[in-house]
Amino acid sequence: MAKRKALSRDDSDFEASASDFSDYTPNSRKSKSKDSSNTSRKRVKRTNLDQELVVELEEAFDLPAHGASRHAIGTRASPMQGALLAWFEGVHDARGMPWRKPFDASADANARSQRAYEVWVSEIMLQQTQVTTVIPYYKKWMERFPTVRDLADADIETVNALWKGLGYYSRAARLLAGAQKVVRELDGRLPTNAADMQAKMPGIGRYTAGAICSIAYGEQVPVLDGNVTRLMSRILALHAPPKSKTTLDTLWQGASDLVNGCQQAGMLNQALIELGATVCKPRDASCGDCPIKQWCTAQSIAHEEQDSVSMPDIEETCTLCVPIPQSGAAMRPQVTAYPMAVVRKKQREETDAVFVIEWRSTDEAAERMFLMVRRPDSGLLAGLHEFPTVEKTSAESDDNVHLRSVLMRYLENGSRISDSSKHHSDQPHVARVQPVGDVVHVFSHIRKTYRVSWTVLTGAGGPPALKVSTGVQPAQKKSTRTKKMTPTSENDSSGAVSPSHSAWVRLSDVEHANVGTGVMKIWKMVGAVKDFAVL
Repeated sequence: MAKRKALSRDDSDFEASASDFSDYTPNSRKSKSKDSSNTSRKRVKRTNLDQELVVELEEAFDLPAHGASRHAIGTRASPMQGALLAWFEGVHDARGMPWRKPFDASADANARSQRAYEVWVSEIMLQQTQVTTVIPYYKKWMERFPTVRDLADADIETVNALWKGLGYYSRAARLLAGAQKVVRELDGRLPTNAADMQAKMPGIGRYTAGAICSIAYGEQVPVLDGNVTRLMSRILALHAPPKSKTTLDTLWQGASDLVNGCQQAGMLNQALIELGATVCKPRDASCGDCPIKQWCTAQSIAHEEQDSVSMPDIEETCTLCVPIPQSGAAMRPQVTAYPMAVVRKKQREETDAVFVIEWRSTDEAAERMFLMVRRPDSGLLAGLHEFPTVEKTSAESDDNVHLRSVLMRYLENGSRISDSSKHHSDQPHVARVQPVGDVVHVFSHIRKTYRVSWTVLTGAGGPPALKVSTGVQPAQKKSTRTKKMTPTSENDSSGAVSPSHSAWVRLSDVEHANVGTGVMKIWKMVGAVKDFAVL
């Protein structure tokens, strides 16, 4: 097993971005000033280890030699285009996606820009989100913001309210920022080619730019999302480190060769995406239903005899692919062996102390109020509301200390309120502090544990004055101004959010505020406490 560990270490591209990847070259950065005999011994040791690894891998993996030309589309492009377009014509409307429309070559510049806006919104919503979830959100979005100018005229509160429940809220902020830039700098029209789209629009990368411009403008540019990556890896039978620059370059080139010369580039790209999503699935590929199976190299390899594989010339031998793990009793690599599996990073674990702070007036007719704060306009959960939180605490930290810090941070007289021994019955004071429990909420890269407590403040009159307060509402009125970004509080030792955005919110309004799923989990947990409804 140690030998395989060495192999995993050499494959450092698993955790690198495409731009960071470089092929492993042992000792390539050794200083020439070191003793040559020592360097020689190290190289011999490395060479011996490589030989041992190869022996082990030959026993455990299938290592068919093949030429690099296998990983090129070549003359398959034209017949594959025809087969894909014919297949897509029959399934175009199968999943009821409202953003899918036929390409209109006669549309004027305004109509094409509107089409680009619609595709843009759909593509951003579809990131990390299933189609069935996106459809109702897309419909509501287009009703509320039918044009890019309507979106540009909104503010982040309104946008987040409409996005509530879809997750990954930074996507909504990027849509708003992009729309405002289009109106402010581009005369209200999205760029008409992928290069400008990627360069000028915030949050748009090569895939999204290609999707928008091929679908809306008919530009012959490739797309390579997760579905197309899997599909293209199988068409080309490419089993190589998935995040390496060389692998990605090969896949992009294949997608580009496939779309070049196609007069229906947008339809072809949508066909590739649809085929990857519905037929060429990760673990349950329906190869019998695939319209291009006769041109799929992985399909051919899975069914050909071992001794029919010809050995390529050494100059033409592929240097990208790595050994494929054996799959049960199969004698040949199966289609689902491609692409090479990604070794994912373990999620970072963090614990936050969350304080659900309630104001309960001694006047029984007064409404119960809860303190909520607004997160900064950048970073995780940007612009959303939450209960006061001390981030990245330790298991040994004292929540009473954190509570005093929170009260002093947000309340005008927090230092006096936090000390319950110094109050009169009609002055605001801490009446109850109750630990509630832990809420686990998983983000794409962080596993958060929220350590929740419920604090009740009471006294005569209204809730304690806040140092700086703003309204916390589901939606704000329209604004054409671009909101100034507020700095995060990363350098604040308390870990709490800046007090510049805080408010007392009525009990009935908490669940309607712009809050994320994690906050709703916390709110439901507190609401389930035995005395919460009757205290």
